[in-house]
Amino acid sequence: MTTNTSSKIKIPSTGSLQLDLGLVMFFVIVIALLVQLIFLGEDFLDGNLRERLKPPGYDGPQGGYHVFGTDQLGRDLFFRVMGGLPWSLGISGVAVICVAVIGTTIGLIGAWYENWIRTTVLLGVSAMIAMPFLVLALVVTALFERGFWTLSLTMGFIAWTAVSRVIYAEARGLLTREYVLAARLFGVSKWSILIFHILPGLRPTILVMAAFFFAVLLIIESALSFLGLGAPLNAPSWGNMLSDSRQYLVIAPWMMLVPAITIVWSVISLNLIGDGIAELSRKRARAVEV
Repeated sequence: MTTNTSSKIKIPSTGSLQLDLGLVMFFVIVIALLVQLIFLGEDFLDGNLRERLKPPGYDGPQGGYHVFGTDQLGRDLFFRVMGGLPWSLGISGVAVICVAVIGTTIGLIGAWYENWIRTTVLLGVSAMIAMPFLVLALVVTALFERGFWTLSLTMGFIAWTAVSRVIYAEARGLLTREYVLAARLFGVSKWSILIFHILPGLRPTILVMAAFFFAVLLIIESALSFLGLGAPLNAPSWGNMLSDSRQYLVIAPWMMLVPAITIVWSVISLNLIGDGIAELSRKRARAVEV
């Protein structure tokens, strides 16, 4: 007697197709970043002028296979893109952490206090929003020496205004909830209320804003590097790679396509993650209402 047993492999899912797809795409980026940090050294970024401007799939005479082709100095574009991961993603990551921390803190302060502090916060945020973001970033990066921390902190200390406005509006609504009013009646301190009662309710909003701003700041970092005001010229930033490709768009279009596709891939993955988190939060909110 034979029995047929069928086992199904259960694929983990978050419950949102957009979030699943975005996480898979971003997981590819994380794996590439880990490979670059652990296994690839500076020698992989060296060039060979004998193999300059070779198309994708070129197999060199010395056994060097260039899957994405080479640039004007004979550097492998695949390794250049890998080498740009710590720069482009690292700068955007540090900047988005600054944006989340500053924007959340200022938004919570404005939502909690109802006196002149709220007025000052709202006026300060409005004044910052009125200033052109990209122009401010250009001025600061032009005044100081270009580098990782200069660019990341500049973007982080300038781009927090939209986050603070959203957190302010969300926190004002949460402060009227019954569990927050009950905590106030029981004499719970304001910091305990903000940290243990308000922040958990703001978590989906903060995550969505962080994902979207990660993508925006990645584009801004690439734009500043493209203009020569971002990462140092010798750094394999994706913006620097786009800048180097301008003179070779006709004879070597892959120099532009490789970093551009990488940026588009990263931005799409982050936007999908943000949309997926927002979709899950809406589902949970409807479930609570029911």
